[in-house]
Amino acid sequence: MNITQLKYVLEVAASSSMREASTKLYVSQPALSASIRELEDELGILIFERTNKGISLTDDGREFLTYAKKAVGQYGILEDRYLSKDAGKEKFSVSTQHYNFAIKAFTDVIKRMKPEKYVFSIHETKTKEVLDDVGTLKSEVGIISFSGTNEALIKKIFRDWQLDFTPLMRRDTYIYVWEGHPFAGRKEISIDEMKDYPCVSFDQTGDGNFYITEEALADYSFDKMIKSDDRATTMEIIAEIGGYSVGSGMLSRKDSILKGLVSIKMKEEDPLTIGYIVRKGSALSRYGEEYVKELLKYKEI
Repeated sequence: MNITQLKYVLEVAASSSMREASTKLYVSQPALSASIRELEDELGILIFERTNKGISLTDDGREFLTYAKKAVGQYGILEDRYLSKDAGKEKFSVSTQHYNFAIKAFTDVIKRMKPEKYVFSIHETKTKEVLDDVGTLKSEVGIISFSGTNEALIKKIFRDWQLDFTPLMRRDTYIYVWEGHPFAGRKEISIDEMKDYPCVSFDQTGDGNFYITEEALADYSFDKMIKSDDRATTMEIIAEIGGYSVGSGMLSRKDSILKGLVSIKMKEEDPLTIGYIVRKGSALSRYGEEYVKELLKYKEI
């Protein structure tokens, strides 16, 4: 077993076919298939089920994929720290759901500490990626939220993945509409009143059909739904066709993307708990420690 085989497995699992994976990996399909079969023979398990309709992960394969992701992630960290052109520069990384205060805390650390040579990263991404990034130490700190709808599931993942969660704030449920929307002047609204308008939701789908929403009312059946994975695209859709999104009501007027949005309190209650995660037992760098101090300035609970 080697790191190349692990990377092959991850790419095949994320692709619709062996052919697609071989194209992305710049390796011939027969060579890719042979490498994975060699790995399966060595491990004594079947990672992929192969049929005329394509390939899919077996139960053993799904379990193996979890460990393979962690191993490849750790290897990438080693490569970046010791073998890349940025070796010798200070490193720090954060992964976050879509919260402006997480970005503000990140920039405040840089401005205050003024490092001379560094490569810092902030990943505004999906819930699963935040969990993965912190679990594999790709990022030291992750900003994440959950509602009453998925609280039990998220907390189970925290336990299973050895993640420590510190709550910072609790936010009621709001909807965001554009300032020209017919309901823009309302102080409060019910979700049922929005049934004629499309809800624009952040797309959390990923490999393995793993889905964890970062929005409230996850179990509500929306008649009209548009999924987007880009904030600017989401805002444009909301502005152009009178759509709306569900959020925490935390709008920053300094964010040019959010200018023009109006928040309206929802009658339905499914508050979000927002906080940060770190890997249990992992020591933070000095930048990680300073970042946590910045986050704690927002702590309300």
